[in-house]
Amino acid sequence: MKATKIVGIVSIIAGIVMIVAGALTWGMVTSQLRAEKITVPGDSALMGGAFAGKPVGGPLTAYAQADAINMHAVKASDGLTYAELGAKATEAKEAGDEALAEEYQTKRNTVMNGSFLRASLFSSVIAYGVAALVVGLGLIIGFIGWALTSLKPAGGTTVVEDRQLGDA
Repeated sequence: MKATKIVGIVSIIAGIVMIVAGALTWGMVTSQLRAEKITVPGDSALMGGAFAGKPVGGPLTAYAQADAINMHAVKASDGLTYAELGAKATEAKEAGDEALAEEYQTKRNTVMNGSFLRASLFSSVIAYGVAALVVGLGLIIGFIGWALTSLKPAGGTTVVEDRQLGDA
């Protein structure tokens, strides 16, 4: 029974540490996002524009902002991808049209910057998910520890029959 109680206490401590670590991570990511003073644009289409005009400071607004960035990058590139714009710039340069090649390269840079920004925002969304997971696991581990420390030894006596081989 002593080992069970020790494991229970260690589990409670581990659960508390995980809850605190997850909450601190959530808070740190939130403060970093808010410090950037980003606002989801009014034309955000995610969830019918539910986050339009809201400051980015949580997983849903970060995701909405990433979605809006993608929408704007696709619009700015006329629906062409980074690779497609590179191919078009090369074709234009080979054809001797430097102005068109520069236009494609400018659009390509816009798509690249949008991709970097989206990746950063998605990293925040992932950090929120991991923080929530750690808090949830901390709660579960803490409750398991609490249950282990609450176990009582089985009451009563145990009867063991002593049978001889050949007894029926």
